[in-house]
Amino acid sequence: MAPLTPQPDRAASGRLPHTFTTPGSSSFVDFLAGHAPELLPGNRPLPTSEVQAPHGTTIVALAVDGGVVMAGDRRATMGSMIASREIEKVFPADEYSAVGIAGTAGLATELVRLFQLELEHYEKIEGSLLSLDGKANRLSTMIRGNLGLAMQGLAVVPLFAGFDLDRRVGRIFSYDVTGGRYEEHDHHAVGSGSVFARGSLKKLWRPGLDPAGGVRVAVEALVDAADDDSATGGPDSTRRIWPVVATVTEAGYLRVPDAELGELVALVEDERRATHADRGGAR
Repeated sequence: MAPLTPQPDRAASGRLPHTFTTPGSSSFVDFLAGHAPELLPGNRPLPTSEVQAPHGTTIVALAVDGGVVMAGDRRATMGSMIASREIEKVFPADEYSAVGIAGTAGLATELVRLFQLELEHYEKIEGSLLSLDGKANRLSTMIRGNLGLAMQGLAVVPLFAGFDLDRRVGRIFSYDVTGGRYEEHDHHAVGSGSVFARGSLKKLWRPGLDPAGGVRVAVEALVDAADDDSATGGPDSTRRIWPVVATVTEAGYLRVPDAELGELVALVEDERRATHADRGGAR
């Protein structure tokens, strides 16, 4: 019998492992689960004691004419302390969708990056965009994989919204820590200031809002939330720190420039200052 010929060491030769060249699922998460499951957030060892980590707070989303608007404040808290004044909580998931994060900031940011890669991987493998419902379902599965960490107090609760290319409308989806997916209508908010933000949205939102009007409503809702919730950071005119606000329409994901937000915040503050001055003069 001829002696066996030793197989070349792919790592030593610089070639990719066999797993990377074998056709498989269009899901990057499934690929990672089969090749390196320890890299998935939900498969990491659970902490043995309570972990103090920065938490993101309030995210709002609302339907507008031709799409959606999503906005998030910039504050992260750790217990009673402000951990960050400039954290970003609203991100593009892909060209036609956005995701906002509330909960444990580090895990939430990692989940968003993995979700972005999941959608990009699907597009490269299939040659087409995943439907908006498909994106919402993929995110639900990823949240469910984090349930073990959520039971330890490290929960991630995102808000997902986008422009549905099939229905030609904006749609909003909320989630719970078990991965439950719920479609919301008109508007929604998550995070510690969500109760106050939702109250504001109910008063200010109306059918037929254009994207510019939706941006204003989103900013007002965050200002109202910051007024009553210490974990929500309002616009900071001194440091020039504004909320992250984005629109998603047929034209795609577009972040509202800080200069535009600064002007809008100044207008909102002037109107509220005038209202309080009128009330003071009437006493």
